Amino acid sequence: MVEFVHLHVHTEYSLLNGACRIEPLVNKAKDLGMTSLAITDHSGMYGVIPFYKACQTAGIKPIIGVEILVNGFPLVLLAENNLGYQHLMKLVSISHLESSSFQPTIDKKALQQYHEGIIALSGGLTSEISQYLVQQQYKKALETALEYQKLLGTDHFYLEIQNHGLPEQKQVNPLFIQLSEETGIPLVATNNVHYIEKEDALIQEVLEAIGAGHTLDQSEQAKLPTKEFYLKDQEKMNQLFATVKGAVENTVHIANRCDVTIEFHQLALPKFPLPSSIRAEEYLKALAQKGLQKRYKQITDQLQKRLMKELAVIEKMGFADYFLIVWDYMKFAHQQGIMTGPGRGSAAGSLVAYVLGITNVDPIKYGLLFERFLNPERVSMPDIDIDFNYERRDEVIQYVSKKYGHDRVAQIITFGTFAAKAAIRDVGRVLNIPYIEVDKVAKLIPSQLGITLEQALTEVDELRELYQKNERMRELIQIAMKIEGMPRHHSTHAAGVVIADQTLTVYTPLQKGQEKVSLTQYPMGILEQLGMLKMDFLGLKNLTIIEKTLAWIKKSRNKQIQLHHLDDSDPLTYQLLSQGHTKGVFQLESPGVTKVLKELKPSHFEDIVAILALYRPGPMESIPDYIQAKHGKKTVQYPDQSLEPILKDTYGIIVYQEQIMQIASKMAGFSLGEADLLRRAVSKKKREILLEERNHFVHGAIQNGIEEKKANEVYDLIVRFADYGFNRSHAVAYGVLAFQTAYLKAHYPVEFMTALLSESMGNQDKIAEYTDECRKMGIEILPPDLLQSDASFTVQDGKIRFGLAAIKNIGIQVIESIILLRQKHSTFSSLFDFCMKADSKVCNKKTLESLILSGALDRFGIHRAKLMANLDDLIERVQKKKKLQEDLQIHLFADLEVGTKEEDFDWFEVPPFLEQEQLQKEKAVLGIYVSAHPLSAFKEILNEYTTHSYDVLVQLSEGTSVVIGGLLNDLKLILTKKGQQMAFGQIEVDSNLLELVIFPKVYATYRNQLVKDEGILVQGKVQHQEQRTKLIVEKITLLSQVKEKRNIKKQSNHKHKTSPRMVIKISEANENSKTLNQLKQVLADNSGTIPVILFYEKNKKTRQLAKEYWVEGRPSLFQTIEEILGKNSFVMQEKL
Repeated sequence: MVEFVHLHVHTEYSLLNGACRIEPLVNKAKDLGMTSLAITDHSGMYGVIPFYKACQTAGIKPIIGVEILVNGFPLVLLAENNLGYQHLMKLVSISHLESSSFQPTIDKKALQQYHEGIIALSGGLTSEISQYLVQQQYKKALETALEYQKLLGTDHFYLEIQNHGLPEQKQVNPLFIQLSEETGIPLVATNNVHYIEKEDALIQEVLEAIGAGHTLDQSEQAKLPTKEFYLKDQEKMNQLFATVKGAVENTVHIANRCDVTIEFHQLALPKFPLPSSIRAEEYLKALAQKGLQKRYKQITDQLQKRLMKELAVIEKMGFADYFLIVWDYMKFAHQQGIMTGPGRGSAAGSLVAYVLGITNVDPIKYGLLFERFLNPERVSMPDIDIDFNYERRDEVIQYVSKKYGHDRVAQIITFGTFAAKAAIRDVGRVLNIPYIEVDKVAKLIPSQLGITLEQALTEVDELRELYQKNERMRELIQIAMKIEGMPRHHSTHAAGVVIADQTLTVYTPLQKGQEKVSLTQYPMGILEQLGMLKMDFLGLKNLTIIEKTLAWIKKSRNKQIQLHHLDDSDPLTYQLLSQGHTKGVFQLESPGVTKVLKELKPSHFEDIVAILALYRPGPMESIPDYIQAKHGKKTVQYPDQSLEPILKDTYGIIVYQEQIMQIASKMAGFSLGEADLLRRAVSKKKREILLEERNHFVHGAIQNGIEEKKANEVYDLIVRFADYGFNRSHAVAYGVLAFQTAYLKAHYPVEFMTALLSESMGNQDKIAEYTDECRKMGIEILPPDLLQSDASFTVQDGKIRFGLAAIKNIGIQVIESIILLRQKHSTFSSLFDFCMKADSKVCNKKTLESLILSGALDRFGIHRAKLMANLDDLIERVQKKKKLQEDLQIHLFADLEVGTKEEDFDWFEVPPFLEQEQLQKEKAVLGIYVSAHPLSAFKEILNEYTTHSYDVLVQLSEGTSVVIGGLLNDLKLILTKKGQQMAFGQIEVDSNLLELVIFPKVYATYRNQLVKDEGILVQGKVQHQEQRTKLIVEKITLLSQVKEKRNIKKQSNHKHKTSPRMVIKISEANENSKTLNQLKQVLADNSGTIPVILFYEKNKKTRQLAKEYWVEGRPSLFQTIEEILGKNSFVMQEKL
């Protein structure tokens, strides 16, 4: 048997046109005794590096190739050597960047220019030569074959022959043999591999169907013509081509000629453009010294020493050009007025970065460590990530691309893969399984990041049972498991940009990206392995919000705010955070963090930094200790008294990675570089490393006079917190942003909320959430107005005006037309006048309906129902008048205008909308209620009866009983298997939608209370499922009924002149300062008009509290009191 090598192979990186996972593919080839294997994906080289590495690991030779389109026809290109590999990358890049075709393609001129080092195979049945043969144009096939032979070289072009049992192949294969004999062009046998095992043909069909948007039963085109496109063994290939002389042997000849070596971890750092006489290190030093003078009023020896130390490390590690490149584009951003973040990641610990203006966090003031960023004892690439105003981030990328060359700068590709749920849904669609069945399977998979179908089958009993008992569902899950994790599509990395020292195609193929910036075909991890310099240009919406807030402050108050001059001890800011008013505050607005802040009551900047570091899985366990220690309820203890200066700000708790480094330095005499290595080493939790580092640490500590036992105890603490510790530099940098947003919200609430709402355009949920927040803050939201609204939200006289772009069906072209009209005419006397002056983009039924229902046309003094009822006639009258005006005869025959003048328009009368109807229509076009809210009339009832806000409710443990109130937004009735009616509903609570589950018994009892768009009180139990919170309903009451009963009770109370009071019983066990202080705080937080009396059970004495501790009688208050003092610890009494 002759040895055979597969030279035409498509992997998963053919993106929905190849089902070969790389590692299993390579391992299978190895198992089949093959010594070489090629990769030839369609039009891309995405999988080349993973393939190359997998082959090296398996001990077989990787042959790097691609199936490229030449004038629209496929041609297989293989790299013979490193030059050929370079040329492959160049040709693939040309096919993507320069092709005017829908598909990436090159012409023969490009192939001729970059053919050296490349061996070409003529391609499969769809190739140019094959198609001529299929069409019985032998002469053209002959001419094309000779053309390629001349273009590529006599020994660099092969005629490719395949046998998958296709009729067309039976037709053309003898002709290929004839062509070979006539031209002397050698034949080579291939199998056009698309999947590994024969039975995987279905997986290939599924992938192709997903890509085409078809179902498998839609057409025969969705099916493969045969099942033969798999990785056949050498014996099978010998059998197929036994009569074709040399075709199998030539696979080995080609494989032996192909030899590509890819170098990894060779730094390819770009140079900052400088005159040849100036070294980058010298220039950086001069800039740093100049920046030091600018940043600090007094230059101390400590500052100079730190700066020189950092510069020395930067020079030693060869990163001066890197710092200059970042400094340069940051300078550009600042000059263009593009807002940048204070810092991100460990780079905030660099004094050089601070004095260059790369970061805006003083590492000296906040005790940040340079070694956490660049460690001379651990060679690694620097990583300075920059946050930009997301609306202007692309300007900076364009600047960098232009400065260093479009061929040297690119954004980085990333791949979206089939996650477990997505695989189920995609496969279900292709197999044409009813949506409801597929949805059921998908929803049984836990919403857990990175979960696999195999894990889900192990963890979820119902899913496993479905898999075992339902054959159709088993097929669905099995196929989904086959494609799970495969790349589905490519996209652009959110932040990554790569800058090279020479044209990028030396390192990576390129394709079209955004704007004029190309996209690499290799993802970030691979580029870093190749030694490329990756930088993150992140677009941060919060910076845009800050920038717009500052602009509004300047416009509305004529005040210029300097963010870096803010007082970080500002009491109003900490009051806002302590009260939990965190909506829109960077990193602090989640319900969980808000709850922590209310308990913590932060009073200085370090509290914000600590919460950002602690509020994560693991470290969260330390939050209660931190809070108790801050408020003096727990004694602060240090692992060793010598560590107090390091741990004092965090009350003895190890919170930051830098604290671990400082402890190692203080106790064991480690340099900070060594301490960083220790921190990294112990976080890996490898037993031998832990033991080795323990010996190192304990030995150093003993040398410093620390007892061995104490040294071991501290080392154990380091090991415990190594995983939990957070990067302090990052926490401080983001703490600055958190403080700035909180400060602006506290001091300039209208301007801040306007900017926040503007940045939420297009997200109705966020608009609803933030307008609700405005109401709570006492900020009035004005409805949209034809003359006063801009596209976005605006500040008007201390209020916020709704933007026109937030109205449904009002596009940017309509808004631009309206603004131009306003500039030209300043005002409009009536809707008729407006329509006469507006063009058809504005004056059409759909647009005008949205403007009317939103309230934007209320200024004309005609109620909305009347405007809607007359709209068709009005538009018709306007069109007639416009037509007559265009008629050249209009001046000669003025009498033609009879009946078309505005004053002749007869408005017919209709009754106004009922308030509820008008509000619903308003919400339909705005997404929220603006002019009023249907629940406004029930505010007191909601305060009295509801136990939790939405933000608190979603954090409650499973099964907690609650009462919530809101509008019934949606209701769907279904029949159970027993034929009983039940319902799923949605209630709008605090501008959020909460799902209701109403089982048959409850539905039967309360069905009459379930009225859509009516206000209701719902009692039930909390359930969390698929990261969504639901309420299992137990009782429903219409708010209108509660209000009616309340009014009757009020009248009765007024008649008998009674009023309630609360008597709280204090048992002997609760007579302690801790418990009474808790009670005091709860009473103060629930301020109201009900007098409170304390009854001390021990001495039977009573004490009426001052009015500041009188309360509002809410169920949530009653629940909290019983949590503190125990059940039945209070009574409500009526007082005559």
